Amino acid sequence: MHIRRDDIVEVITGEDRGKRGRVLRVDRKNQKLVVEGINKAIKHLRRSRKHPQGGRVEIEMPLHWSNVLLVCPMCNRATRTGARYLEDGSKVRYCKKCRADIGQIAPPRKRYAKSEAPAS
Repeated sequence: MHIRRDDIVEVITGEDRGKRGRVLRVDRKNQKLVVEGINKAIKHLRRSRKHPQGGRVEIEMPLHWSNVLLVCPMCNRATRTGARYLEDGSKVRYCKKCRADIGQIAPPRKRYAKSEAPAS
């Protein structure tokens, strides 16, 4: 999945289209994520010791990860992302619009490191 917790995303479909928010939780198994302030639902609470007033509470509901785009921190635009290996063999996400690195996905590996050819 190309989106991680604490990323800023923009909703591209649905009622909240065009809104941006921070990712609070990612559910990889169901391909869903919870975004701060997006896809809110009202939950009715009965009076109890924990909630003596009772009433209605707005909570964020999960939405499918295909309905959001990652916002690049460099160009501040919603963009698709790609993955590439750096010279040291680490795998990073990058912005398809400005080609800037967004964040590391995997630690460096010797197998993917670009080695220098020996001079003869």
